[in-house]
Formats: sequence, structure tokens, C-alpha cells
Amino acid sequence: MSLPELFLIAVGLSMDAFAVSVCKGLSMQKMNIKNAVIIGLYFGGFQGFMPFLGYLLGSRFQDAITAYDHWIAFILLALIGGNMIKESLDKEEECPDPSVAFTDMVVLAVATSIDALAVGVTFAFLKVQIVAAVSFIGITTFTLSIIGVKVGNIFGMKYKSKAEFAGGLILIFMGLKILIDHLL
Repeated sequence: MSLPELFLIAVGLSMDAFAVSVCKGLSMQKMNIKNAVIIGLYFGGFQGFMPFLGYLLGSRFQDAITAYDHWIAFILLALIGGNMIKESLDKEEECPDPSVAFTDMVVLAVATSIDALAVGVTFAFLKVQIVAAVSFIGITTFTLSIIGVKVGNIFGMKYKSKAEFAGGLILIFMGLKILIDHLL
């Protein structure tokens, strides 16, 4: 997997965390850089850890399903992307409170990184260098989460659904590219 492809996947995975970060920023009276960094650390940490966990799980089954791995990668990325697009079109706006308490942040970080677990499984099938990939994903998510807090604090909900929609499209197109590359 090339660096530009990994970057697109990292950005796509980061969009849920970005959207929640926008909400966190919206709920803050005043931009708090300490809280923005805490939010970035939770989201970046979980977005980096979950693909690693998925990679470990996927590696156990890699040899058994090598002939179908490109289909599995396509289906997982398409489902995750489709779900993100569906959520972006949901008119009901949910925004968390500005709390960065441990329990609040762990729940949000796990919720926004479940899709990264599935992507990690596809990484095992694609034989991606996992340490570099999860580091890149974690750093990208960390950075975009801090930006999301700032954007939310300044602009509010305007970009939340657009970010989720764009992230979903990116993941679907990456899945399609993986499928086409293996079929040709």
C-alpha cells in the first residue's frame, strides 16, 4: 500500500473522530487547547490501536482466505464507508458535552474507532507494514481531531456531516481500488 493510499485511508477513518471533535469544539464556550490535545490523544490513540488489534485478528486467518482477501477488503471498506455516508445524511444532530472525563472520552473513542478495527483486518490481508500504518493513522487522527475542535469552536455544526460524507466516500473508493487492483 502506497503512502498516498494510506493517507487517504487515515483521513477517511479520522472523519468520525473529526466530526465528534467538531461537536466537542461547538460545546466549548472558549477554545481550550489542553482539552483539544486530550481529545486528539484519545481519538488518535484509539484510531491507531484498533487497526493494530484488527491486524492481529486478521493475521490469524490470512492464509485461509488469501484467495478472497481483496473481496473482504472491498466489502468491509464499502460497508464502513456506506455507514458513514448514511450517518452524514441523518438530520438528527447529536453533540456531546465538552467533558473530557475518562469514561466519556473512552466511550467516544471506541465508538469512533470500531471501523478502524475492520480496516486493520484488511491490512492483514494486504500485508501492510502495520506499525508504520497505525502510527500514521493515529497521528493523522490526532491532528484532525485538534483541528476539528477548533473548527467546531469557530463554525459549529456546518462541517460535521460533510466530513463524515467525505470520509465514507474515501473508504468506498479505496475498497474499490483494492478490488480492481487484484482483479486486473
